[in-house]
Amino acid sequence: MGENRTVKAKIKRLQARGRSFWRRHRIAFIISGSIYLLLFGFWWFSLPATLFNDPYATVVKSREGTLLGARIADDGQWRFPALDSLPSRYKTCVILFEDEHFYRHDGFNPFSIGKALWHNLTQESRRGGSTITQQLVRLSRKNKARTYKEKLIELWLATRVEMRYSKKEILEMYASHTPYGGNVVGLETASWRYFGMAPEQLSWGQSATLAVLPNAPSLIFPGRNAELLKAKRNRLLTKLGEKGVLDSLGLQLALEEPLPQKPLALPQWAPHFTEWIRGQYSGQPFRSTLQADLQQRVVELVKMHHGQLRQNEIHNMAALVMDIETREVLAYVGNTPSGKDHSEAVDIVRRERSTGSLLKPLLFASAMNEGELLPNTLIADIPTLINGYNPQNFDKQYRGAVSASLALARSLNVPAVRTMRSYGLEKFYNRLQEAQIPLNKGPGHYGLSLVLGGAESSLWELTQCYAAMASRVNYFSTNSSTYRPNEFGQVIYELGKEPQWEAESLRPEGWSAGGIYLALESMQKVNRPDGDENWQFFDDSQRLAWKTGTSYGFKDAWAIGVSSRYAIGVWAGNADGEGRPGLTGIKAAAPLLFDILELLPRSPWFAPPLDDLARAEICTESGYLAGPHCDHTESQWITPKGLNSPECRYHKPLMLDQSGRYQANSDCYPLADLRPTNWFSLPPLMEYYYRKFHPEYRATPPFLAACESGQKAAMEFIYPYPKEEILLPLDFDQEVGEVVFTLAHRNAESEVHWYLDNRYLSSTSNIHEIAVSPEPGEYLLTVVDQDGRRLEQKITVKKARVQHP
Repeated sequence: MGENRTVKAKIKRLQARGRSFWRRHRIAFIISGSIYLLLFGFWWFSLPATLFNDPYATVVKSREGTLLGARIADDGQWRFPALDSLPSRYKTCVILFEDEHFYRHDGFNPFSIGKALWHNLTQESRRGGSTITQQLVRLSRKNKARTYKEKLIELWLATRVEMRYSKKEILEMYASHTPYGGNVVGLETASWRYFGMAPEQLSWGQSATLAVLPNAPSLIFPGRNAELLKAKRNRLLTKLGEKGVLDSLGLQLALEEPLPQKPLALPQWAPHFTEWIRGQYSGQPFRSTLQADLQQRVVELVKMHHGQLRQNEIHNMAALVMDIETREVLAYVGNTPSGKDHSEAVDIVRRERSTGSLLKPLLFASAMNEGELLPNTLIADIPTLINGYNPQNFDKQYRGAVSASLALARSLNVPAVRTMRSYGLEKFYNRLQEAQIPLNKGPGHYGLSLVLGGAESSLWELTQCYAAMASRVNYFSTNSSTYRPNEFGQVIYELGKEPQWEAESLRPEGWSAGGIYLALESMQKVNRPDGDENWQFFDDSQRLAWKTGTSYGFKDAWAIGVSSRYAIGVWAGNADGEGRPGLTGIKAAAPLLFDILELLPRSPWFAPPLDDLARAEICTESGYLAGPHCDHTESQWITPKGLNSPECRYHKPLMLDQSGRYQANSDCYPLADLRPTNWFSLPPLMEYYYRKFHPEYRATPPFLAACESGQKAAMEFIYPYPKEEILLPLDFDQEVGEVVFTLAHRNAESEVHWYLDNRYLSSTSNIHEIAVSPEPGEYLLTVVDQDGRRLEQKITVKKARVQHP
């Protein structure tokens, strides 16, 4: 009990002394505490929230991390965005050279500072004792004058930097903002400018060079004071050898490495793509989807083909490669190195140009999707005039009738226009909008020429459209016959991003898989360029659905193709719009297309989308659903809606006489002697041109003279067109020339007599053409053949306006 009282008494005495001490010194404590808190607060908030606010260069890299191109920072410095990792060789070199105790101090090294101070006091030369952290602070303060006051500030802030950042972050910031002479800032920039490679590829000698170079970049610079730079580098390499980092052989090889002599140009493997990215991500690092090796090889191919084309004064080309499944851009060549005089800076990939015939596959796929066309349906290829519009085939010939697949494969204009008219201009216009091909004006502005190049689009838009068509077939065939509604318009060029797909649907938006597949089947039949015509006979040849396009006036040459995995687009021409003879898709663009195809891995052909196809018996000669009078048929794939299309309209039952040379009927010939026969017969105008390309075609036998009354007409005017105003031509002397009337007759050898009103003109046989020079006015043009058959057409003749010089 006594002991407890003694302890309590001692405690009370101590408490009393403490209170007394606090009363005597409380002001001093409060002042010193406040000073400490103020100092701590000042120290804590003395460091800016961001050490560096410098603008960065725009840096574009491939999916593998290879530098494809860069654009200088806004302040004129080549300063790449901050690194997030450093190569081990560089870290070893820079720490050993600049701050050997980097990982053992908290921002400053008292021993280094003391040695530097003593040296500066006793020697004429100056020596720094700054750590890497202090140097980082100095860089962030824009290298202010080196005074003792500034040194104290750097030391103060260095301790705060160590508190905020890890050693790894400090070293990365230092390497990213260190000057390397001129306007070269940062390790990555210096690595590319002085050695032409990424930092992780640097050797020991190169790493040591870049470690010592920032020590005095204005004094020691590649190509200047080389001996001084080499001596500093070799001292560091020797030190690495002494530390055991390099063995004797490694040291000797590093010492023998040459120094850089001058800054190198940065890689420019995708200059137009880089410029486009700068507009979106200025001053940021950008990891693209481009494949470095493929990009470089496509660039070289474009250069090679440009070298050939410029002999014909064709100066610009562009190429694009996409992955159909991921919709990623794998190669992007915006133009050729043709010089400023030929607009080499223009990015052709994104420039809108006349589409030529590239929209034809979309039209044919649309028509087959609706069942309005079957793959081999015969389409009329004859002289055509629609509201004053007279389309012409590229070769200026007419074939009378041609199958849809052949019309697409050979890019015939007249069948395309007639198909467009039948399908509907506005309906096709809406389909193009669904395919993300922007048309700035209404369908009436473009008219039927829309499918022949009357609209404009870019290589970017058209290639993605073809890729989406191929993707729709692939997806339907491999995903339980479903569709992705937003298939079109999906293009990815930033690595890590993915297309944004909407919920699957059982109904297509626009094109069905079956219609596209049938169009792709036709497109692989296009005749390939010279030297590759017999591709199908070689096992290593790739199948490709492709289409060429040539704009009016030979101003644009296109070639776009798709396999089941890749889409390739090529454009050739002159950026200023100058046309050139021979500037066609097959000659100028297609050769590059197939050279690029050879760079890509082989891919299988498209799997047929069987759930969107149907088997049907097709008339072999007409391509329509087989009718009762078709003798030769075969089973073909068509779209389900095609099952409701008309039966063959060109096979008719005929009754022939015993000789088989004449048609007859029971009114004029013994019924027992008639021979029933199925006959493939085209209308006179189609027949007139068709038999020129098909010598096997047999014209419909004529009727016996006693049986002709009331039979189908055997003649049809080729020119003039119905309801067309005929404009009399003028020659070079402004004299009225002649106009040529042309007629098609089932029996070319038949003699035909021509009349204008009641005035007899002349007679023709074999070639039924006649040249006349009528006065302006309205007339009745009449022809009568040797069998008395008669054909009439009203015509209006006008005189051309005189052209004054």
